[in-house]
Formats: sequence, structure tokens, C-alpha cells
Amino acid sequence: MCALGLSASFLLLLRAVAGVVIPTSAPSTAATIDPSLLAVSIEFFAFPGYTNVTSTSKCLQNLGDLRGSAVAVRIGGTTQDRATYDASLSDPVKYTVASPNDAPTSLTYGPSFFTLAAGMKGDVTVGLNRQLNNQANTLAAGQRAKQTMPNLLAIELGNEPDLYSASSPIAGGTWNQNADAASEKSWFTALSPSLGNIFQGGVYLQWSISSLVSSLGSTISTVKTFSGHSYPQSACNGASTNLQSLMTHSGIVSYTKRYNADAAAVHKAGKRYFLGETNSATCGGGGISPTFGAALWIVDYVLQGALNGIERLYFHQGTIGNCQYCWWGRFTTGAPFYGTYFLNTFLGKDGSKLSALDDGTSAVATYVVYNSSGKPVRVLIYNSNYFDGSGTRSTTSVSFTGGGLPSSGSKTATRLTAPNAASRVDQGAAVTIGGGLTFDGNCNPVGSIAKETASVSGSTLTVSVKASEALIIDL
Repeated sequence: MCALGLSASFLLLLRAVAGVVIPTSAPSTAATIDPSLLAVSIEFFAFPGYTNVTSTSKCLQNLGDLRGSAVAVRIGGTTQDRATYDASLSDPVKYTVASPNDAPTSLTYGPSFFTLAAGMKGDVTVGLNRQLNNQANTLAAGQRAKQTMPNLLAIELGNEPDLYSASSPIAGGTWNQNADAASEKSWFTALSPSLGNIFQGGVYLQWSISSLVSSLGSTISTVKTFSGHSYPQSACNGASTNLQSLMTHSGIVSYTKRYNADAAAVHKAGKRYFLGETNSATCGGGGISPTFGAALWIVDYVLQGALNGIERLYFHQGTIGNCQYCWWGRFTTGAPFYGTYFLNTFLGKDGSKLSALDDGTSAVATYVVYNSSGKPVRVLIYNSNYFDGSGTRSTTSVSFTGGGLPSSGSKTATRLTAPNAASRVDQGAAVTIGGGLTFDGNCNPVGSIAKETASVSGSTLTVSVKASEALIIDL
């Protein structure tokens, strides 16, 4: 009885996924990968401060170098709708807060704000105020942005208008999605003669982008991009978060499907569709956001986003020093950044198309990325089985065929791992890429990647991935 019990327990810790077939060329259903699929959003009032943080430029450079293209940035958030432009202000921003951890309830900003934005390496989307209903002030800011920023991609008019109230100055006593659509249409029409067809429409957290697309009529010609906002969980007002739920592959697959219809409607209209602000949980992220599990979530979430038509996902960075989901700027380069670096390693400079190799119902995700010629170049495996550090960590064996694999030999692989899903770099946990690569507090690489060897036998490649771990195989 004892031996049988041990055997059963042992078998439970060994799982297998067999017969995963890698197509030899990219199928017609493969998603096109934007050069900045993984992008960054920075809270409006905090943006000038981020430019003074060494890790900002270094982290963005690290990520951009992996893709051979600078990371796109969106500057906006709640405080863009609290901000008034002052053409005579010498400082980039001016505000008063009771604590450095607070966001201002009102602020002014000057021309040098846009000078700092012009210094970003990638293209930049700037969010301006609509809620205060001062169209002349917003126009003046937009004109300065256009004059100063050769890297300006788009201008948002308002942030998450679905959260405005009837008492908001823009609302005039009544506010709903129809009222917002009429407002956006009116503002686009009024401002486009001076600013051009440069607007990012929507910027919704909850409302349908598809509905806005159909409401704009011919005014849609003034819109360059559309943006939804997305946070799978909430940490607002004491709400509880759940890391295991966040990082479960089947849950991620189900969650991201909600954006497919909006993406399709936007693309049918000939426009681009982004998640212009996203991260793990609202209100700064709560306890789950600085964890290794959140790093793994980023990898799976971004890839599923791409498969559902989202061209870019802009991960929000909030108040410096008071932001659980921020990748840098708190205490050190956090665990989630390791997920972003690993993701861009998978996509690489040659990544052009993406396909999923699993059906999205299990705990183990498998993806393949193709180059511009349609040739498969790398495979990624993510084991979302949850390991919290207690008991014995399970392992899943995954076997691949196809993809031009030889009859025998070996391939190289890079592993993303940590002691458990709840591991945090800022609490001393060893999160590593390729066994030896970490990052210091300024986002400088420390150590290097040591690639593993994965054997091929009988044209079958088999690898093992532990629970709460991910692996890239070079084909």
C-alpha cells in the first residue's frame, strides 16, 4: 500500500503533453506581430519624473534591442484629465501633493513636457484633457505636441470616459456611451483642422469600441488608432486579487477573447487597435503584481492578445515608488520585467507571425513564432500549473514534431524560472533567465544566459517544464 501510494504521488508530479506538431510554415491564421507588440504606458503626471529615473531609458533600451525596434510609449492616465496646459510654465509639470506616494488632484504642465516626450526613442501617444471641457486649452497643448514631437503617433482626448460622471464638466448633467460618442465626434471634428487626423479614439475601460466605430460615421477619418483599457483584476478599495487565477493559461485565453470583436471592427474600418493601458490589477496592482507569476502572465497575456487582433499592449507604469505593477522605479527591477524581456527574446528581431499550438483549454501553453519567410524559428512553452513553494513542484514533459526537426541531434533552449510563482525580486528571490541573467536596480543586465540543450530523437523534441515556469526553444 505504501509503495503504491508513493508511486501514485510520483505520477501526479509528472505530466506529459505529447504530439505537439509545429507547422513547417506559417498558416494563414497566424497573427502578424507589431514591432512594439509589448509597449509601455506612463502615468501623465509622473512622466517627467520617469525621464529622470535611470532605469526608464535602460529598461526600454533592453526591450527594444531584443526586437530591433524602439518600444512605443503612451503618456496618459487618470491625471491627463486633471491637467491644464500652461504655455508660460517653465517646468514640465507643476502640482502639490500631501505625500510623494499620492497622485495630484490637479496639475499644470508646460511646453517642456513635450520636449521630454520628444526624447523618447519609440513613437509616442499623448493623452490630453477632455473631461474639464476646455477645448481651447487642449487644442493649444495638441498644437505644441505636434510642433515639438517628431515621434508623435496619436493624441488621446480624455482617459476612460466611461468612468466620467454626470457631474463632470464635459457631461452637462447627462453621461453615457452615446453622449461620449457624440463628444468624441465633436472634438475630433473641431480639432482635426489644426492637429490633423491623429486621434486615438475610445480609451475605454468598459465600453465597446465597436459601438464607437459605428457611431463616428465619416468622422472616423480623423482617427488614427483606437484604444481599449484592460485590467483582469482589481486592487481598488481593498478588493482581493488572486495570482493563481491571473496566471492560469485557460483563464488568459478566455479573458483575451473579449477583445476579438472590437479588434475586428477597428481593422474593418482600416484603423489600428491597441490596449492603450493595461496591467495585472487596477489601483496600482495589489500584492500579485510584483510577483514572478505576474511575469509569466505577461508572456501569455501578450501572446494571446496578439492572437485576438490586439496590435499593441501598453503596460501602465504609475506613481513612482507607489506602484506594485511597475516594472522599475520602486526598489529594483521587478520580477515582471523578466517576463517582458523573456517575451521579447521569444519574438526576437526576426519574429513576424505567431501561432498557438495548443487549444487553450489546458494549463500548458505552446506557441511558435515565424520569420518573414514563414519559417518557424522559436517555440515557447508556458506551464501555468500553480506552484506556491510548498510541497513538490510538478513537471510537465512536452514533445514536439514537425517544424523541420531533424531525425536526431539537439536544439538550444532558454528557461525563465524562479523558486515559485509568488517569488519577488524586491524580496530577494532569484528570478533568472537562462540560468544566469538578472538585472540590477538600474535595469543593467547582470550575468548572462546559459542555454540548455534539448535532444531530438526520431524527429521528436522533448523538453521538461516545471509548474510556474516557461521555456523558449530555438528551432
